[in-house]
Amino acid sequence: MLFVRPSKLSDLDQIERMARSTGPVLHSLPPDRQRLQALVSHSIHSLRDEVEFPGEEGYLFVLEDSDTGRLHGTAGIVAIAGYSEPFYAFRNDVVVHASPELKVNRRVHVLAMSHELTGRSRLTGFYLDSEAFTLAEHVPDLLSRARLLFAAQHRSRFSDAIFTVLPGVADEAGRSPFWDGVGRKFFGRDFTQMEIASGGRGRTFIAEMMPADPLYVPLLSGDAQRVMGEPHPDARVPYRCHVDEGLEPDCFVDIFDAGPVLTAALDLCHSVRHSALHVALRGKTPAGAGETVPYMVGNTSAEDFRAVVVELPSHLYSEVVLPQAAADVLEIADGDEVRCVPLTAARSRP
Repeated sequence: MLFVRPSKLSDLDQIERMARSTGPVLHSLPPDRQRLQALVSHSIHSLRDEVEFPGEEGYLFVLEDSDTGRLHGTAGIVAIAGYSEPFYAFRNDVVVHASPELKVNRRVHVLAMSHELTGRSRLTGFYLDSEAFTLAEHVPDLLSRARLLFAAQHRSRFSDAIFTVLPGVADEAGRSPFWDGVGRKFFGRDFTQMEIASGGRGRTFIAEMMPADPLYVPLLSGDAQRVMGEPHPDARVPYRCHVDEGLEPDCFVDIFDAGPVLTAALDLCHSVRHSALHVALRGKTPAGAGETVPYMVGNTSAEDFRAVVVELPSHLYSEVVLPQAAADVLEIADGDEVRCVPLTAARSRP
């Protein structure tokens, strides 16, 4: 059975394997063992802390196969983006150029560097290997959305608003059309080099090197303009998971590759708004229980958080009967509380 849990230092070899796999480079999951160890250690300490309001905490979760112990994915959530330094993104904006004498009034699309996302919680570090899709259904939803179930149970650890920045378009060699049209002209380095070196979007050198004045989009190359707000092909699955959670594309794009930025009010996210606590009973679901639907179920622990997907009756009451295998993975006993949410999206898909 696949389940999500917090990362441990003993996972480091497997996390490094995933970070070095093919696909878009993630600054939130860098292919650098020391930085990965720092991420895992920071997550462990964050989970041990008694938190009354969000701060510099960060949490890294992994997707594990309980039968083999193999990890198939990672997903993180940061309590406050830009806690120590502003978090930068480009904001889509419009400036008006008008001349009464020429009777001309033109609205021009510009990109302005912004740190408005600073202070919001951020979903980060999503990686899922291809093998996981063959092991169970609803795997991307479990990995991506378990973070929101954790946030629902430990609400004081997170901000009222949440966002995610998805990788933008890049070719197989890691070349980004937007970076080539914008960032390279200021930094003089390849996109992959900068993505790894940046370690995020809150580094001081970003403000020092990127233009303070708005960038006029019509002056950019056609290739750079076309990819603005488009996710990398490998990011389409997490894009769908985030949209199903209730996050929506906003007026921001990433400052490096122009990847899409999705935002939401945390309390309106599906796994927060529609989840509820139930008393768990260990055992098989009774025969003839009626229609079942996939639910994500998590325990109420912080340090020992676990989440799985199980089929449960479409209408739950105060008590919920969980299969023995799921109860074992969740590490719960009869009478323990669990948080359950149907995986059905809050809105119908087109």
